[in-house]
Amino acid sequence: MSHEQQDCADYLERIVYLIDNELDEADCSVVRLHLEECGPCLQKYDLERTVKQIVARSCSEQAPDGLRQRVLVQLREVQVRITEA
Repeated sequence: MSHEQQDCADYLERIVYLIDNELDEADCSVVRLHLEECGPCLQKYDLERTVKQIVARSCSEQAPDGLRQRVLVQLREVQVRITEA
């Protein structure tokens, strides 16, 4: 692994913390500067951020009532089978 690749590996780890707002302002500035200069890291940052947004949105949405009821029925059937075994 070249020196440049090692630098990017270090930044990619910190990008996750940047997305989660877990870096202090000085570190945020350093990571943002690297993102402005490094296309591959910027693409990975955008991908990570997009995935986190989709997961967050998915976790806040509720399944339609019909689907929820079918899942609950299936869970009860499994519980009955387990207790009868």
